[in-house]
Amino acid sequence: MSPTPDPTLAAPLLVVMGVSGSGKTTFGVTLGQRLRVPFADADDFHGPANIAKMSAGIPLDDTDRLPWLRAIGTWLAGHTESGGVVGCSALKRAYRDLLRECAPGVGFVHLHGEREVVRRRVASRPGHFMPASLVDSQYRTLEPLEPDERGVVLDFDASLDDLANTYLAMTHPTIGIPEAGQ
Repeated sequence: MSPTPDPTLAAPLLVVMGVSGSGKTTFGVTLGQRLRVPFADADDFHGPANIAKMSAGIPLDDTDRLPWLRAIGTWLAGHTESGGVVGCSALKRAYRDLLRECAPGVGFVHLHGEREVVRRRVASRPGHFMPASLVDSQYRTLEPLEPDERGVVLDFDASLDDLANTYLAMTHPTIGIPEAGQ
């Protein structure tokens, strides 16, 4: 895995990936702000049928995910020049391949960590359609980034500032790390 951003991009184009409860949205928003690019949450691209299925505790299958992934890919493709960050589980290599087909320069930030931490986080989210009962299915589905995929893996249990600073130091050293309180 190479943490080097694609030099042909005018601005970073990233997918913050991982299981539900890994902090994709929180970190993605922060990263988008630090990189000065827009953020989109993949949950907003789900159709009503997918939300109903997950709310009932039924995992989505690949057929359910295909239109959702295409919509996310379209958003990414629309932000190729301006840059953008999207929080999306992207659990399987095939899903990431589809996103890369839409936006070939996209990189991935995999937020990874302990299953019990995720289970506690998901159980404590009021009103979210993803029940804690689906955490195990997400971990079973997860295919980690492969060596030929552009991306980095970060421990989601680190503080938000540490995650952002680590990512930026690895991939965008010219952006710099803000001083405390900035």
